[in-house]
Amino acid sequence: MINRQRLLERFLRYVRVDTTAGEDAAGQSSAGYPSSPGQLELGKMLVEELQALGLADARQDSFGIVTATVPPSPGDESAPVVAFCAHLDTSPETSGAGVRPQVIENYAGGDLVLSADPQRVIRVADCPELEQVRGKTLITTDGTTLLGADDKAGVAVIVETAAWLIEHPESRRAPVRICFTCDEEIGHGTDHVDLDELGATVCYTLDGQGADTIDVETFSADLAVVTVRGVEIHPSIAKDRMVNAVRVTAAFLDRLPRDTLAPESTEERQGFLHPYRISGGVGETTVRVLLRDFDTAALADHAQVLRRAASVTMEDFPGSRIDVEVRPQYRNMAEGLHREPRAVPFAEQALESLGRSARKTIVRGGTDGSRFTELGLPTPNLATGQHTPHSPLEWACLEEMVSSVEWLVALAGRWCDRPD
Repeated sequence: MINRQRLLERFLRYVRVDTTAGEDAAGQSSAGYPSSPGQLELGKMLVEELQALGLADARQDSFGIVTATVPPSPGDESAPVVAFCAHLDTSPETSGAGVRPQVIENYAGGDLVLSADPQRVIRVADCPELEQVRGKTLITTDGTTLLGADDKAGVAVIVETAAWLIEHPESRRAPVRICFTCDEEIGHGTDHVDLDELGATVCYTLDGQGADTIDVETFSADLAVVTVRGVEIHPSIAKDRMVNAVRVTAAFLDRLPRDTLAPESTEERQGFLHPYRISGGVGETTVRVLLRDFDTAALADHAQVLRRAASVTMEDFPGSRIDVEVRPQYRNMAEGLHREPRAVPFAEQALESLGRSARKTIVRGGTDGSRFTELGLPTPNLATGQHTPHSPLEWACLEEMVSSVEWLVALAGRWCDRPD
């Protein structure tokens, strides 16, 4: 049996550490790497916990990356090395400071009004999956912060898996490498992970929503940094001289498609352009735009939409200048999973051994696994019980987290060389 209460306590402990990732207007880390001190604090805490479990090689490197090894069961030393990965940071879209988790035992159903802000309501109409978790234990915030289940649910699941494996030496398992990354939410989770040092044949990120899902396809992603330059001068003498970059930016954004290429109007396999941050003033503004599509080649088309809008806008505002810089972020993991054809089937078979069935899904986002797979380490993404991430309405289900631990235990066994 998985230690349900211990898993809950781990999760509650982790979410109380503020690990909000930070970035500046140009998309760079706002405070070095990692971008927030809380990630180092949580990583240090995890190293101590892993060492207390007996994982003597648990360490945190100078970039905050935490690694450790669960040794294989006797006779399985030659089995392929399996890595389990989660990220320590939380999204900068909602504050992760001062998280006050609320535990709801035996959820009775219905909407959930969050205690510190009655205007924040987790509604069944918006989260129909709530209907599937009646009677279970849910964790929310008080409505003033995000929860951090993305991805501290994954962190807690991995640590509890390690604890279970160490406490059950009779359980068969391949060598397991643990990896906790930093700054995943701002696109830098894999920047300082040494895959040779990790030494894994296959990796699984624990960063998925709900239960029993395997993400086998993600968006491909680029980031566009749009710099709009005007002419700044005192408004008292501005006639025919000022070019207001704020107005130019507004005209530029108004030219971007809203009915066909916006997150608000797309779904399933449709890509989008998503302006999500703007800063600056009359002389210069910066807009950050996410380019997303399951078809990697389509990202170039999306970039052209931005450049055409920039060109037309500059014609309308003589004296203005708009530069569009596009940076690659990650690629659809489906393009590289074939390098390890056992990765997804073994995850499915491990779940089947527990009497459950996996659903292969696509995710309109990305994970560290997208980049790992691109770099040559096939890395599907598994469910961890998190829901509605990046929001004060975020919540997690403890029983789904327990089911993820069970899955990882079975998966570590499935990768053993010896037949059952």
